[in-house]
Amino acid sequence: MIARLSDVLQLPLDARNQLLIHAGFAARYPCRRWESEEMAPIRKAIDLMLDNHEPYPGIAVDRLWTVQRMSGSAERLYGQFGVGVGDSLLDLLMSDHMPQAIENWPDVARHAAARLRTESITQGGVAELEHVVDYLSRFDTGPIEAPGPVIPTILRLGVERLQMFATISQFGTPEDVTLDDFKIELYFPMDEESDRLLRRFAKS
Repeated sequence: MIARLSDVLQLPLDARNQLLIHAGFAARYPCRRWESEEMAPIRKAIDLMLDNHEPYPGIAVDRLWTVQRMSGSAERLYGQFGVGVGDSLLDLLMSDHMPQAIENWPDVARHAAARLRTESITQGGVAELEHVVDYLSRFDTGPIEAPGPVIPTILRLGVERLQMFATISQFGTPEDVTLDDFKIELYFPMDEESDRLLRRFAKS
C-alpha cells in the first residue's frame, strides 16, 4: 500500500523511506556515499558531461544545492565568488555578491525562489530551501516586462557582461536517495559576446 501510494503521489525516495519507517518497516532506498565505489559509474558519467561541455560552465549539485562536481570553466567562473566543490549555492544566493554582480537580480531571484519552492514541496518541505525562498522573495518587484524565451543570468565581471541560461538534467531511474534529486546544470551563452568571453576564459 505504501509503495503504491508513493508511486501515485510521485514522492521522492527519502519521503518514501520515512513513510516506511513510520509504518514500522525498514527503509527501502539506500543513501550511498558520493565517493563510494558503487557511485563510480555515476561520477564518470557526470565528469563526461561536464568535460564535453567545455568551454561553457557546468556543475553537479545535490538536493541542498551543494556542489559535487564542476567543470574547469565553472571553477573559474564560480571561483570569482569564492565557490568551489563542497560549497553551497544556497549560501551564494544569500550572499551580498549576487545583487551587485547580477544585473537582472530581481528576475533571477524570482525564478530561483520559484524553483526552490517547487523542490521543497516535492521533497515534503525542506527548511534549508524554504529559508532561501523567504530571502529571495524580498527582491520580487513585480511582473517581468516583455520577457524573452528564457530569463538569462546577466553577470557583470568588471567591464565584461556575461549572459547565460541553463539546462538541468537528472537521473531517469534513481533508486538511491543521494541521486534522487541530484542535478547537472549546463550553462550556455545567450549571445555572441558571451560566447567569446567564455571561450577566452577557457584559454586563460
